[in-house]
Amino acid sequence: MSSSHHDHPLPPPRVEEVSDGVYAYIQPDGSWWINNTGFLAGRRGVICIDACSTERRTRALREAVGKVSDRPITTLINTHHHGDHTFGNYLFPEATIVGHEEVRERILAEGIPDYRSAWSAEVEWGALQAVPPFLTYTDGITVHSDELRCEVRYIGHPAHTTGDSIVWIPERRLLFAGDLVFNGGTPFVLMGSVSGAIEALGTLRELGAQTVVPGHGEVCGPEVFDRVEGYLRFVLETAERGRAAGLTPLDAAGETDLGEWGTLLDSERIVGNLHRAYAELDGRPPGAPIDLAAAVLDMIAFNGGRPLSCLA
Repeated sequence: MSSSHHDHPLPPPRVEEVSDGVYAYIQPDGSWWINNTGFLAGRRGVICIDACSTERRTRALREAVGKVSDRPITTLINTHHHGDHTFGNYLFPEATIVGHEEVRERILAEGIPDYRSAWSAEVEWGALQAVPPFLTYTDGITVHSDELRCEVRYIGHPAHTTGDSIVWIPERRLLFAGDLVFNGGTPFVLMGSVSGAIEALGTLRELGAQTVVPGHGEVCGPEVFDRVEGYLRFVLETAERGRAAGLTPLDAAGETDLGEWGTLLDSERIVGNLHRAYAELDGRPPGAPIDLAAAVLDMIAFNGGRPLSCLA
């Protein structure tokens, strides 16, 4: 086994009980392809929220679940279609895989996409197979872990992607936010909508959550919403200035001081976010297809021409 990758000094994933019988599975450092998941350990079975990006990481997730509960994994909920949350779906053959209709459509359309090559070549993806949800909904669905009600809700419009859902546990005021929330990482809306992501944060605020499990980063409280929104508004302002000056998204990013946002992981996402913001300023509908390859190549250019960092 090559040492360069597996010896990288990332802290190991860990299980954090965020409420009685409800667990967050936190994968540091939360950068590209290193996501959080969660699970509810009931008397009769386990409900998982999202898979991981690689075979190795998903197997480690299953092992961690098995140390908490000896019950079968009955259900796997996908919060959106991105591979860091769904590539590992195939390692849950016994579970009912649940997701928004758009998640199923995107996974069927993309399979295991070639754009993975934009990231560091040494990622050991494993023997991935694209497996979409086979129980789908349009607005939402409710699952129950014993007596505990968990509301899986489509956010209603493009935001991080075109098919984002949250898992809200009202009795515990606990929110699994998926990638509508990054804590410590740069928010990313290339496949969704800048304005839609801001609107989604308003919806999340109205829930009154006390505990938030973000798609990436440490468990936090509702104060995270303001920080994510601050960054997204910075993207909009940068796009308006850059477009007015006739700059490309890449040039606008290059001429912008990221300021307080420069400390967030994966800062090159500013370029992808500007591609989406420009499209919206040009009158394209939120979530409308744009040239993803061009945006990814521009992120690589912003990164000094190097492949994007991935420690998964």
